[in-house]
Amino acid sequence: MDLQKKLETLEYHQELLLQIVENAREEFSKLIVRRKLSRGEVEALLRLCEEMSIKMEEQKAEGLVYFAPLFQEFSFRLNRKLDARETVEALRKQELFSPLMDEFRKYF
Repeated sequence: MDLQKKLETLEYHQELLLQIVENAREEFSKLIVRRKLSRGEVEALLRLCEEMSIKMEEQKAEGLVYFAPLFQEFSFRLNRKLDARETVEALRKQELFSPLMDEFRKYF
């Protein structure tokens, strides 16, 4: 990682740390800092979550009630710096993508 990218990531983490100080429930923000994710990596993760949420809603509309394959896809596509279980729990605690994370939690 070049110096400019490191600086950008540190500035991003500083912003997140301020949010954490203000709200102790910022579990996802804590995870980002712990795993040293860049803003771009977080944006990619959020896009993945959005995509998985849409797929889950489409599958529910088709009558599906078992989403283990969707969780497997999420786990496979998840940034290598992250653990699926830890990520799902952090997102749940911060109340991000709640229906999706509640569903994914069933597959640990």
